[in-house]
Amino acid sequence: MEATGLRVTSALILCVFFKPSLGQARNGPNYYGRLIGPLKEYSHGIEGTVYAVDDTTIFIKGFSYDGTGPAAYFWVGNTSRPNPEGYIVPYPEDYNERDPPALKAYNNTDVILRLPQGHRIRNIKWLSIWCQRFTVDFGDVFVPAYLDVPKPRVLPEFSRFAHGLRSGNISILDSKTLYIPNLHYDGAGPDAYFWVGNGSDPNTLGIKVPNEVGSLDPLRGYQGEDIEIVLPGNLTVYDIEWLSVWCVQYRQNFGHVHIPKYLDVPPALGQTKITTSSTRPPPKSTLTNCREILNDRIQVQWEVVEDNIQIRLTARIPDDQYVAFGLSGRQGKAEMIGGDVAVVWYNQKTKKFHADDYYMSDLAQCDGSRGVCPDERVGGKNDVLLLHGERKNGITSVKYMRPLSTNEPVMDQMIPDTEVSVIAAIGPLNSRGEANAHGSFDKTTEDIQIDFTSRNDHQCKYSLYNIPGPSKLKPWPPAEISGENMLSARIGPTGGLRGYTAITGQPSWGIAWYINDLLIPEIYVERGQTYTFTVEGGMDSTNPARYHPFYITDDPEGGYGQRSSSEQEKQRIFAGVKMDEDGYPYPTAAGRYCEWVHKTIDMSDDSETFESFFETLRLECQEGESATLTWTVPKDAPDLLYYQCYTHINLGWKIHVVDPGFKLQKNDKGDADIVKALNAVMLTITSFLSLLR
Repeated sequence: MEATGLRVTSALILCVFFKPSLGQARNGPNYYGRLIGPLKEYSHGIEGTVYAVDDTTIFIKGFSYDGTGPAAYFWVGNTSRPNPEGYIVPYPEDYNERDPPALKAYNNTDVILRLPQGHRIRNIKWLSIWCQRFTVDFGDVFVPAYLDVPKPRVLPEFSRFAHGLRSGNISILDSKTLYIPNLHYDGAGPDAYFWVGNGSDPNTLGIKVPNEVGSLDPLRGYQGEDIEIVLPGNLTVYDIEWLSVWCVQYRQNFGHVHIPKYLDVPPALGQTKITTSSTRPPPKSTLTNCREILNDRIQVQWEVVEDNIQIRLTARIPDDQYVAFGLSGRQGKAEMIGGDVAVVWYNQKTKKFHADDYYMSDLAQCDGSRGVCPDERVGGKNDVLLLHGERKNGITSVKYMRPLSTNEPVMDQMIPDTEVSVIAAIGPLNSRGEANAHGSFDKTTEDIQIDFTSRNDHQCKYSLYNIPGPSKLKPWPPAEISGENMLSARIGPTGGLRGYTAITGQPSWGIAWYINDLLIPEIYVERGQTYTFTVEGGMDSTNPARYHPFYITDDPEGGYGQRSSSEQEKQRIFAGVKMDEDGYPYPTAAGRYCEWVHKTIDMSDDSETFESFFETLRLECQEGESATLTWTVPKDAPDLLYYQCYTHINLGWKIHVVDPGFKLQKNDKGDADIVKALNAVMLTITSFLSLLR
């Protein structure tokens, strides 16, 4: 026998290498899914036994109908009995006419029905053969309540052992079909194949599996492609314990994934259509639905395509801003916390567009575990697929696709077939290319609901290309503090387009440090002098939105606590961070939480000066004690340092380190000018007197 096991019969291979499993009952030729029941015949010779293949597919074994009804269709609904309020399930599904064809005669024919887009078996109560013209039920079957239908099973990704093999989470679509997304493999293995078998780990006693085009040639290289492979012969996932990329010649496992023993996946009846990245045509979609949201600043177009939804977001934004859109964290309300959104943006440097899957656990900058975070950064998966992007005349337009439902119950929400509350926002990007906080007028506040399964919901009135861009606001001048040894540090708003970003040139999270009640002032300190900061940045580490320990560093962004160990090594810490007994850093200056908040709404756009803006704020403080950070400036401190937040980036600004005596130059500038003028007068008098002599 060859190493591939191809010259013996499949039956012998299975007998020797593949042990029976508890799933064998679902592996036989007569398994068609979960039994719904036999069709009850009222007229026209209706017969057949109905099964639920998966949540969207129905199989009828041995369907019969005499074909003499004038306009009969497969008909489903969720009323107590079949009636005209149901809807057609087209059969056959690939028809060329505008409307589905009426049923012809069938005699003991196996039929696969796919429910229309967005509909699920759990949402229907019956299947009928229904005469639409005369509203007559020729035969029906009722779906049992709480029917547990077989479902695809999501597995981990390939383990990464050699030749750059990696993938997304692999899915068992049915008993013979496996879906491998984002497959990477360098193609350099001399005799590598998809390989399945039994045992605790991949071994030589396996079987080759044809690639995505049905070939048994050695595997080519893959660069992020999505493929589906089908197990050969009568082999099913109930017969195997692993899938591997295996080099037959050198008996090497490049990576594998284990197949669980107890599966309940759909049977392989031909309902799973095999597609590959190389052969998949672009889904036909005209995105006929369109809504204008956020005061008509964003246009959202969408269309459901099979089990996915395609969305195009269009907005007039600078090229350093993002657009976010998705499902609200609470039905009936524009709730950011718990929201599942896609963030789309354009990278001016790389000339590339991005579409990223985000989950918002807290109204805080992502710290690597909580906050407004890309799913991939907090252990999830990016289920948003970029399809197309365009940047033209100040307009960013990005089209992407996401599944109607995913396997991430916490970070992803399912898109239902009813109206659902949505949220949207526009804001700046930080240096990581992640969403930063938006302004108060740059997010949805009212409850907007969309039925994504609807058609021709077109409420957009005009093109965004015809709308003039926003006027530019004059930034506030940077504030300075010099000659002060006692300083307070609290949190406050960033001042919209006039404040933090305009002053620093960096994106903001929507909050920033207020030092001595000034928005991110540049602080001047003298070498050898001691300074005391009274810090009120919050001490509750479980609430990232109100946990901002204060520290001093040479890093212009900060966020030491969310950095990797290699990134931390690049920062120099001058105050506010110590090491515990195990050598791990921890912040020392947090204190109770005090924040300058808006009395009403953000008035920064209407405030010509920071002083007038500050009058629109009020101070809110939690109970507790302030923290104190005492810092003596080292003699060898560099000329430029920064005060920052330990847990988030871009909350602080500059500290200028100067030599002793600079305080006189900064604070006594008026006196120095007077002295300079007097010296000039004295010089003039002296010159005049010398002439008189």
